[in-house]
Amino acid sequence: MAVNISVLVKTFVAVFVLADAVGNIPIVLVLTKGMEPGQRNKVIDKAILVAIAILLLFAFAGQLILNYLDITFGSLRVAGGLLLLLIALQMLQGKIDTPILDQDRDVAITPIALPLLAGPGTLTTVMLLISEAANPNLSVVLGILAAMFVTWLILRLSNELDRWLGAEGEVIITQLLGFLLAALAVEIGSKGIKELFLIG
Repeated sequence: MAVNISVLVKTFVAVFVLADAVGNIPIVLVLTKGMEPGQRNKVIDKAILVAIAILLLFAFAGQLILNYLDITFGSLRVAGGLLLLLIALQMLQGKIDTPILDQDRDVAITPIALPLLAGPGTLTTVMLLISEAANPNLSVVLGILAAMFVTWLILRLSNELDRWLGAEGEVIITQLLGFLLAALAVEIGSKGIKELFLIG
């Protein structure tokens, strides 16, 4: 099966931006406070694997969900674009909510994997991207895996990055990623509007 480079790149950018590994470094450090480096690495490894599983599930079950609910891709693109735009605006304004911590919770699954790494915006995006080309399955899978691999690398280096970037650096990176996500949201939403109102 051929790889669609355009779909692969779009998937990588969307998943990586929404996972916001750099912006989530402070939260991950708080959630794993007091852990030895080996323990923290195990939590990060588990979180990445869970996030990948969730993203792949939604990517490939998305069509069944849409068919069952009788939702068109045009409607989903418009809704997904608006959702991504709202998330992007929150990133630009620094208003992303910090999850409530619970000591009895497995932090690798929640909140790190869900919703930090695989939130509603990411799930919507992979469902949309799976319909971008005739045979996009491999491209979307590779895009998800590549984005999660880079995210894993960044989170594995969270201690060093936290000291190097500082609080101001993390804010700047998060806002830059938010700007990129806003552009992607407009593109997805505009395609949906064209499908709903200008085509057929």
